[in-house]
Amino acid sequence: MTSTTGADRTASDGYGELRAQLATLTTEAFRPELAEIDQLDTIEIARIMNGEDQSVPAAVGARLPEIAAAIDGTAERMARGGRLIYAGAGTAGRLGVLDASECPPTFNTDPSEVIGLIAGGPTAMVKAVEGAEDSKELAAADLDGLDLTADDTVVGISASGRTPYAIGAVEHARSKGALTIGLSCNADSALGAAAEHSIEVVVGPELLTGSTRLKAGTAQKLVLNMLSTITMIRLGKTYGNLMVDVRASNEKLRARSRRIVSLATGASDEEIEAALAATDGEVKNAILTILGQVDGPTAASLLTASDGHLRAALAAAPRTT
Repeated sequence: MTSTTGADRTASDGYGELRAQLATLTTEAFRPELAEIDQLDTIEIARIMNGEDQSVPAAVGARLPEIAAAIDGTAERMARGGRLIYAGAGTAGRLGVLDASECPPTFNTDPSEVIGLIAGGPTAMVKAVEGAEDSKELAAADLDGLDLTADDTVVGISASGRTPYAIGAVEHARSKGALTIGLSCNADSALGAAAEHSIEVVVGPELLTGSTRLKAGTAQKLVLNMLSTITMIRLGKTYGNLMVDVRASNEKLRARSRRIVSLATGASDEEIEAALAATDGEVKNAILTILGQVDGPTAASLLTASDGHLRAALAAAPRTT
């Protein structure tokens, strides 16, 4: 009877090649100097983690030219009616869904304008869906379900840069003529090679070997913050640093809406309430009625003509002297 070694079993199971691939990734690297971190006091572990996290913004900063180019391309397409679509698995997918879900209340976008796809669907937000991240075909099917167009932007997110779902999403999107962005945390990644815009934020090995929810996850969140926020700035969703398209869906946001109008105009509380009443609570419109000295319907017409850009609408307002 022939015995089978552990190495032979690994190879026959098909994991040998994958293990070898993971061993080459910076995000998977083992750090011997932290091999006994579990023996340290809690405050020491916290200091180490905090020190690790401080390196992330610099790593993002090194990729600002690539990030800016990707944002400009995204904004150009969204101005034509395109959508911003994130696609990832595990932590990366959850970060994409999180960023997408925060755009409607922050920028008054329709939920169909910024979309987060996670391998395995909504269930995968809280529970792993076996095998979902390994399927390029699943990513293509998820995008086909959205009727992808050439005006859309698809962002594949993967810390390793090798996740088949993220790569499959980018490859399929590119075949449809959509703009593609690959966000990863390893240099020379397969995801970066597949995308038109490659953003590779190399944050180094993790405190816990391979736990890319840590520095890599933080880096991805910072980049996604930039992608959505600056794209919305370019689309006229802000006035200066004020969220003038905020959707007042609860008491806190209703109070914030009034504060935004006040900061933008310096108007009295009475003027602010009157302006919001005349514009069905739309902050941007209310600001325009005050600063542009126009009524609610005129404000709406001016904003429509300026594609929602408040500064352009103000410049076109027929002020009386």
